[in-house]
This record gives sequence, C-alpha cells and structure tokens, in this order.
Amino acid sequence: MSDPVAHGGVLRLRGREFGPGRHAVMGVINRTPDSFYDRGATFSFDAALRAADDAVRHGADIIDVGGVKAGYGEYVDAEEEIRRTVPFVAEVRDRYPGVVISVDTWRARVARACAEAGADLINDTWAGADPDLARVAAEVDAGLVCSHSGGLAPRTDPHRAAYEDVVADVITTVTGLAELAVALGVRADRVLIDPTHDFGKNTYHSLELTRRLGEMAATGWPVLVALSNKDFIGETLDAPVTERLTGTLAALAVSAWEGARVFRVHDVGAARAALDAVAELASR
Repeated sequence: MSDPVAHGGVLRLRGREFGPGRHAVMGVINRTPDSFYDRGATFSFDAALRAADDAVRHGADIIDVGGVKAGYGEYVDAEEEIRRTVPFVAEVRDRYPGVVISVDTWRARVARACAEAGADLINDTWAGADPDLARVAAEVDAGLVCSHSGGLAPRTDPHRAAYEDVVADVITTVTGLAELAVALGVRADRVLIDPTHDFGKNTYHSLELTRRLGEMAATGWPVLVALSNKDFIGETLDAPVTERLTGTLAALAVSAWEGARVFRVHDVGAARAALDAVAELASR
C-alpha cells in the first residue's frame, strides 16, 4: 500500500512543489461551445489563449484545459476532443514552459495525446470510467486526479443521490483510486484526490463535503477542490451563475482552511487574492 505521508504529502508537478499550506490556483479554460459557466466564451483558439494569458498574469499555477462539457450536451467523440485540446496544450506549453498544464478528460486516448503535447496532469473527474486512464498516466509520467462521481457514467447528472455518509464514501473511493494509480506506476507525489462537488451529489452532499474537507486532507493525499460557481453554491445562496463569485470565494476560503491544496477556478485573480489572505491569516 502506498503511503502519501512517505513523501511528506508534497505534490510535485513539472519541477514545482506544492506542500501542505501551499495553495495552487488552477485556472479553467473551456475549449467547449456550451460550458455551463462561460457559454463558449473561450471556445475559439484565440479567445482561449487570451484567457490563458490572463490566468497566468493573475497568478495561476496550473492551466486546466477541457474539451467536453461535463454535463448533458451534444456528443463529442475522442477525435473532436483531441482537436479541441491538443493544439491548445501545445501552444500554452510553448508560451509558458514553467506553468503546469492539466487536461480535464476521462479518456485515456485523449490524455495520452495531450501529455505528448505537453500536459503534466490528467484531471479525471469521472472516477476512472476509462480503466486505461491511470495506466496512461503512468506511461507518460503524468500526475492524476482521482475523483468521486457516485458511480455515474461520464456526463450524467445525479438523480436522487443518497449516501449513508457522503464523506466516508468519497474518501473510500478516492483513496482506493489513488492506491490503484500508484500500483499501476503513477508516482505517489503526483496524485491528488478530489471530492468532486456536485458530481453524483446534491447540494446537501456538496456542503457536507466542504464542511468536513479536513477529513480528506487528513488522508495525506493532496486535495483538489473544483467548486467554482457550481450549483450547490447557487442553490444555497439563491444565486444565478453570474452572481456566484462571493459564494465561491467563501467556499474556497473554507476549503483552504480545512487543508485543500489545489483550487480549480474561473476567476484566477479573485481566487489568488482570497487564498493568499487565508495563507496569511493561518501563518499569524
């Protein structure tokens, strides 16, 4: 069994180290025409590059590139996903040699193509739906995000999700996937775990995961949270997508205080400022 404490719980990607207490901001770039948040604002190549430039300028440590909307929508095959992501990954790698590049995909074929173009991290939000994904991560020496989707297939929305203890279920799933990834050859210091807010969960579940995130951090695996502008924030505050920044920043601050390490966000500048403030308060 792999022990994340053996490497000090330090996340290492592209020669950079993110240890406990270090907050890494992951800027989202959606190469999709139908994202729930930006509605295709960064679908074009040039718009996506401008967004990447802006994210790096405002302090992004990681750029996360996705070519398929997470929820329901038009079917996108692997060839189209590769067309949307690989050239963009290659361009960002050329522009920013020191920035960590992540690719948001559940497909092993797409992950391999993106890694060959320069991606460092595979952000699998669908809990190992493609059993070859972790093997590819090992073969290309990439990092891997291990997530929890409540058993749902990719791009499936939850319906009457129920858990005896959602936090316990998430921890069991993601640590199991992390152990499997390491057994398949992924370096332990390149593995993250993600509670995956709203995937296979209702608002109550996502709130409970946020309140008890410290239990995930206590496993020793670095924790990624992707809660930016999500539905659980909107439902809790009765806020549409365009008015969820304040709730997002509050949830980020709580998550950081509870020990999360990587934060996937749409507004990099605001998130960077909030997380830097949490780090300063924690150090006093």
